[in-house]
Amino acid sequence: MTPLFTTLSDWLSQGAPAILVTVAEARGSTPREEGAGMLVGRESCAGTVGGGRLEWTAIATARRMLEDGSAAEALDLPLGPATGQCCGGHVVLRLERADAATLAALQERERRELTARPTLLLFGAGHVGRAMAAAFAPLPLRLLWIDGRVQEFPETIPTGVERILTDSPLDPLAGAPAGAGYLVLTHSHALDFEITEAALRRGDAAYVGMIGSATKRAKFERWFRARGREVNVLEGLTCPIGAALTGDKRPEVIAALVAAELLVAFARPLTPSPRPPTPARSAHS
Repeated sequence: MTPLFTTLSDWLSQGAPAILVTVAEARGSTPREEGAGMLVGRESCAGTVGGGRLEWTAIATARRMLEDGSAAEALDLPLGPATGQCCGGHVVLRLERADAATLAALQERERRELTARPTLLLFGAGHVGRAMAAAFAPLPLRLLWIDGRVQEFPETIPTGVERILTDSPLDPLAGAPAGAGYLVLTHSHALDFEITEAALRRGDAAYVGMIGSATKRAKFERWFRARGREVNVLEGLTCPIGAALTGDKRPEVIAALVAAELLVAFARPLTPSPRPPTPARSAHS
């Protein structure tokens, strides 16, 4: 679950009161979308409804509610006149004292949000893969981290990341939903090629990225054609990945750039291409 559910569960178990603040309406230019939320305790907060004067007003109201025992309130805030913020939109905040029912509702909402997240399959747990997993864990993705080498995974897997230990990486790829993304950076160029080919041939990927240079891409394209595959699907391959900055090969930098590529790719409407026909088996297959 996301941090709000976990935080509220911890606070309630400790007997600490809390107010759940939710963006009930967001019209025009606003810092957060409808459904965004935060928890306010007597001394700490978790989450955000947009920062600035808007959030300061919400926190002050919530802490006053904690003191006077109020159960629920609403704040109707035009962001220009009421808060001095220049967004110009209009926000309605709902504030409610959190209890077991609030926790259950928050759990269900976050479960639905998690189910709706795009799926990313990350192949490879080497040094770049570890940087990728750490960078992607906080993002609104369902992240499946796949490798057959248990010793390559860190002792602590980032929260929200699903580790899949398998020597058959094509199995989770075959079971991935339409619109998934595939990021391939294993320890083996041959394995990279097999996984990337399978991802491209699905015809329904939001993103297919393979680590490597322009030379590696050219080699992959020759290998792909030699197997008799449909070359038009190669347009869907990103390789090199994270190429916005050339020359900086630090894993953390690559991870940040690829994260941006992925978020842009997942934001595009999915327009699946027809799956290419499976060619007759040959000596190359």
